[in-house]
Amino acid sequence: MGRCKETLGYPSRTAAIAALRAQGDSCRQVADKLGVSLGTVAALANSYKRKIASQNRTVLFPARVIERLHDPARSRGLLPHELIRQIVETVAEDSLVDAILDDKAW
Repeated sequence: MGRCKETLGYPSRTAAIAALRAQGDSCRQVADKLGVSLGTVAALANSYKRKIASQNRTVLFPARVIERLHDPARSRGLLPHELIRQIVETVAEDSLVDAILDDKAW
């Protein structure tokens, strides 16, 4: 692969495509603006989506929260950050946010 080529003021064609699509341009409009084929726009947009979806994210927790989870983590043979990950994954995968938070958001 070659170096990224600045396009329309963005650091790469992929960045330009992502930005233009986020602004509401259709794939056809983006292709016309960049002077590339519709297939190229679709391929780069899909590649970008896969890359973003596959990236792990880092979340910072206050030290006091981590300290309070030492004993529950230890009793499960885990480190606090492993327990936090399991809790958050379970809440997200089992749609438990509303059951846990009493904030009347629903």
